[in-house]
Amino acid sequence: MPQLIADLHIHSKYSRACSPELTLPNIDKWCRIKGIDLISTGDFTHPIWFKNISDELVEEGRGFLRLKNNDGAVKFILGTEVSCIYSQGGQTRRVHLCLFFPDLSSVEKFNKKLMGAGKNLRSDGRPILGMSAKQVLTIMKEITPRSVMIPAHAWTPWFAVFGSKSGFDSLEECFEELTHEIFAIETGLSSDPAMNWRLSALDKIALVSNSDAHSLPNLGREANIFALNLQKTNYDELMKTIKEKNPSKFLKTIEFYPEEGMYHFDGHRACNTRLTPKETKKNKGLCPVCKKEITIGVLNRVEKLADREDGFVPSKAIPFVSLVELDKIIGEALNIKSRQSAAVQREYQNLIKKGGNEFNILLNLSYAELKKITLPEIVEGIRRVREKDLKIEPGFDGQYGRVSIFSPKEKIDRQKSLF
Repeated sequence: MPQLIADLHIHSKYSRACSPELTLPNIDKWCRIKGIDLISTGDFTHPIWFKNISDELVEEGRGFLRLKNNDGAVKFILGTEVSCIYSQGGQTRRVHLCLFFPDLSSVEKFNKKLMGAGKNLRSDGRPILGMSAKQVLTIMKEITPRSVMIPAHAWTPWFAVFGSKSGFDSLEECFEELTHEIFAIETGLSSDPAMNWRLSALDKIALVSNSDAHSLPNLGREANIFALNLQKTNYDELMKTIKEKNPSKFLKTIEFYPEEGMYHFDGHRACNTRLTPKETKKNKGLCPVCKKEITIGVLNRVEKLADREDGFVPSKAIPFVSLVELDKIIGEALNIKSRQSAAVQREYQNLIKKGGNEFNILLNLSYAELKKITLPEIVEGIRRVREKDLKIEPGFDGQYGRVSIFSPKEKIDRQKSLF
């Protein structure tokens, strides 16, 4: 069975707080390292980046693009993220949206439409648009009915369709009579499909997972696996596969452990206060240290909107697998905190060279195969991640959670064995 791994939400070097290394050739290179077959261009509304896309990529006529003078093993899809900040229902709404178009001509028309409406597309690869999500969707559909909108990281407190700070309680509240055009949401790093399954309102909505990468090593930290042939499939078939969410074609999503996401629990970062939903209720939504309002996290928000108990699995639900990135596993195994350290990167490159790519190593290689190409403690780390045998201090209020694959005692014992 052919398989296609897709990461449909990333950024370029023209987005704020993003690496200057995020160029199209570098993205192509790192997709090969990670094992990603189809990647979003990101940021197509930015004039300079759109010129890069037009100059450096070539359209294949199927809704996908590839680097010029390249074997085409990695395909690009025209995708971007926009930030809609507007007032609706007497409240300020801040909603981030992933947008997709099937060809450069449609993107050019969309960008011209936004610029004609006075929108500043040059200041940020993820532009802030003073218009509603519904208005953006209307413009997209006027340009081409093949365009697709997917609400980004749907549960993030500050900038999401269901966000606790400035979102909505339902898709219908946000999109009104255009809700039927929304057939998928992006679950985001701080939630996983199981959390979303608790809402019957999402039963007909596909759940996609993407990296929202701001740097090359974070490409593919979340992704989607489809039973599609990269060299034969096309934009329309991909979108149909997502929409129909048939488990025989939409095989699974690759997930961050949601606890590792930076908004999983409630909390107040300034006071280093992390709270469960029950603790938040007990403290009446206030930080127990400074008494200021805390940031309500994703778990709490899901529980507020859920109409099912934790553990419910809908029929024909798309399966998912939770992973920790390979360089993090190596760092844990070697007891080195920095993912960027020379020792971690040296072993990472060794594994990629011998194991094919990161997803092949994390998902496919047997333990016997892994033992032939790396250290026993790294094999053990991969085993624990696959079997969910790890501990995570949940993230909160913009601070990532902390993964512990090995206990402090195991790390001390390993250090002693080196001397």
